[in-house]
Amino acid sequence: MAKNKFTNKGSLFVAIAAILWSFDGVLRRGLYTLPPTIVVFFEHLLGAVILLFAVKKWLPEVKTLDKKGWIAISAVALFSGALGTIFYTAALGQINYIQFSVVVLLQQLQPIWAVSAAILLLKEHVSKRFYIWAGVALVGAYIVAFRDLEVNIQEGMGTIIAAFLALGAGLMWGTSTAISKYVLLKLSFLAATALRFILTSMFSLIIVLVLGQTSQLTTVTPDQWQSLLLITFTTGMVSLLIYYYGLKRIPAHVSTIIELLFPLSAIVIDYVYFQNPLSTTQIIGSIILLFAIYNVVKLKNETKNITSKQSKSSHNS
Repeated sequence: MAKNKFTNKGSLFVAIAAILWSFDGVLRRGLYTLPPTIVVFFEHLLGAVILLFAVKKWLPEVKTLDKKGWIAISAVALFSGALGTIFYTAALGQINYIQFSVVVLLQQLQPIWAVSAAILLLKEHVSKRFYIWAGVALVGAYIVAFRDLEVNIQEGMGTIIAAFLALGAGLMWGTSTAISKYVLLKLSFLAATALRFILTSMFSLIIVLVLGQTSQLTTVTPDQWQSLLLITFTTGMVSLLIYYYGLKRIPAHVSTIIELLFPLSAIVIDYVYFQNPLSTTQIIGSIILLFAIYNVVKLKNETKNITSKQSKSSHNS
C-alpha cells in the first residue's frame, strides 16, 4: 500500500508539471522580439540565482556526485535545458507562437525517445501491456492536438521548419527524461534542479557568445523581464522542481506517458483564453488519452503489487 501511495504521489506531481508546461507557449508570446538563446539564458539564470542564493540546502549533495553523475547532469543541462528549450522556443517563433499547431508534435513523439532511452540506459522493464496503452495514449494525444485530424500548415515553410525544430526538441527532452531519472537516483530533486539550471545557464551563455548575440542581452524590456520572472515561478524552475519530485518516485517510461497531459491541457487553455471550442474529435481524443494514462499508472501499481508479493513469498520460503 505504501509503495502504491509513493507511485501515485509521483504520478500526480508529474501530471501537475505537465499541466503547468501547457501554459508555456502563452507566457512566451511577449518574448518574440528576443532570440530564443537569450530567452533560454535569462529564464535559467533567474532560476539558478534563486536556487543558488535563496535555497542552499542542496549544496552539500554536490560533493557526493561522482564523475558519471556530473556527466549525466551536464548532458541533461546541455541537451534538454539549453538545446531542447532553444529548439522549442525557436519552433514557436516560426509559427508566431501558436502553440497548438505542429509544434505539439514534440510532445507526441517524445515518449518514443524517452521509453527507448529508459530501456537502453536504465534497463527499465516494460511490459507488453504498457506498449499497448502507450500506443493508445499516443493516438489520443494526436487526436487532441490536431483539430479535426488536420495539421496546421497555413504558415508554409515556417511550419516545416517548426516541425523539425519540434522533433529536435522532442528528441532532446525525451532522452533527457531517462538521464534525469539516473541523476535522481544520486541526488535529491532539489539538487538535481539546481544543478540543471546552473549548468544550463552556463551552456546557453556559451551559445549566445558563439552566435555573437551578446549585444541583445541588454535589449530586454521591463515587460519582458516580468514575463521571464513569471515563467521562472510557473512553467520554468517551479514546474521542474515539481516534475523532478514526481520523476524520482516513478519510472521514466511511465512519466513520459503522463506528460502527454500537456497537449490536452493546452487545448483547454486555448478554449478558455482564446475561445476556441474543442471539436468532437478532440473531445474523443481527450477521453482516450485520459483513459490510457489512467491504465499506465494502474499497470505500474499492479506490477509493484505482484513484485512485492513475489518478494514476500520468496522470503518466507
